[in-house]
Amino acid sequence: MRDNEMLEKEEIFSKVLRAGRRTYFFDVRATKADDYYITITESKKFTEDDGSFHFKKHKIYLYKEDFAAFKEILNEMTDYVLSQKGEEVISERHQKDFKKEFQNEEVEESRNSFTDIDFDDI
Repeated sequence: MRDNEMLEKEEIFSKVLRAGRRTYFFDVRATKADDYYITITESKKFTEDDGSFHFKKHKIYLYKEDFAAFKEILNEMTDYVLSQKGEEVISERHQKDFKKEFQNEEVEESRNSFTDIDFDDI
């Protein structure tokens, strides 16, 4: 069996969550014994100065015996964050154009960071 056929057979169910520069892939896969497990993959896009880009990926394998504990802790952690900080994102770095805005602020600050000199003082 070819590699592509094996991958197609292995994926049972998939969902994708696009979140700005990050994309999360949730996949149900089958083991050789035909049992199911979940993979969660974070893929993050990085753009170079020359316009080229690359992706960094991180993957978690989650097996059935860990589902209940994982789900319990994930729910507890998300509930805690939302109860403490609400749903609003408060970090500027999560804004779509943060880098551009940050650079514009730096330029503006450098324009405003001059010393006010009165020529009568000279």
